[in-house]
Amino acid sequence: MGTTLTLQETLAPKILIADDDPAIVRLLSDYCGKMGFKVETAVNGVQLLIKARRSRPDVMIVDVNLPDVDGITVCTRLFSLDGRRIEAVVVSGYSDPATVERCNSLGVRFGRKGPDFWKFIKFTLGEIYPDLAPMIARVDRRAAAPSVPLHPRVLVVDDDPAIEHFIAGKLAARGVDTLYANNAADAYRLACKARPSVIVTDYAMPDGDALYLLFRLRRTPTAASVPVIVITGQTLGERTEQTLREPICGRPGAVHVLRKSADTGELFGAIQKFCRFETGCAVA
Repeated sequence: MGTTLTLQETLAPKILIADDDPAIVRLLSDYCGKMGFKVETAVNGVQLLIKARRSRPDVMIVDVNLPDVDGITVCTRLFSLDGRRIEAVVVSGYSDPATVERCNSLGVRFGRKGPDFWKFIKFTLGEIYPDLAPMIARVDRRAAAPSVPLHPRVLVVDDDPAIEHFIAGKLAARGVDTLYANNAADAYRLACKARPSVIVTDYAMPDGDALYLLFRLRRTPTAASVPVIVITGQTLGERTEQTLREPICGRPGAVHVLRKSADTGELFGAIQKFCRFETGCAVA
């Protein structure tokens, strides 16, 4: 038998990963699973609190800026409710002194997302679970270190570059990075490689429309769960919109179908469900 990269179910420590950025959740879940952890995930503070109290994980990786309840508040509640100490790693895209001080007061580790994020996670998990060090090293040798973006990334797909410039400028002011493709084929390749938090795509494009892009994404494991928002300058029939929203290969179709508009409120409100904007920035 060949060497396996997973521990026996009864021996594997349980890790709970909580982040409202699906790209970060997918990345951490994939690599922590290969290291031998039993992985569970949450996308907001309330879900994190419920899952942590129910499944009693051995360690948590928690984003600070979770919807509903922030990550540090969840840790505080869990530590006061649970007699058993849970190892916690709090992460953020911003190194705020007040956040670092709160983590220090709780005795939890703090790490910043960015170029050295994966190195920090590997070191921290190896420190908590020295028995997993050989497994972590083996995973490291077999796979390139994952690229962890400092900010959430939105992939904009439109054959009109003016649309991308308009959306990108407003997202940049809110601490969100933008990727761009002008057709469905390039968008598919970029989504598989860069793992964006969410995709905003025009409906009608040369060489493949939004439905074509959805089918390609949903049939590819690395991109199957990326949320897709369809925007259009034309009036789509009810049947077309319904088809865009229908599940594909057991995965969700378009999460929203919106009209293009100079008012980005509705679009940015939809994006914000999947990647939080920089604190203090209002949607407009």
